[in-house]
Amino acid sequence: MFYKKGQTEFKEPRPGILFKTLTFGDHTHMLQFELSKGVELTEHTHPEEQIGYLISGKLEFLIDGQQYIAEPGDSWCINGNVLHYAKALEDCEVIEVFHPQREDLK
Repeated sequence: MFYKKGQTEFKEPRPGILFKTLTFGDHTHMLQFELSKGVELTEHTHPEEQIGYLISGKLEFLIDGQQYIAEPGDSWCINGNVLHYAKALEDCEVIEVFHPQREDLK
């Protein structure tokens, strides 16, 4: 699968959160997220493994009870079914890969 920049459009599930699929395969799904400062992703779990990379901004994470502050260039891996939370401390641009694909984010 090959995608050209601009081939997919951002979706806005709620104010301050934009995402779009960058590409996907049989088992993985790569997305770009734009989060506005102050946006919180409430504590949640999902069965998919989640690997992320912060391009710009600053994110606060709580992953399995451990707090982290992510800055540009930082990355993370959240195993499936692990409780996690995030808050955008600044406007953020994030790339994340999910395995298997996140059906709810297509």
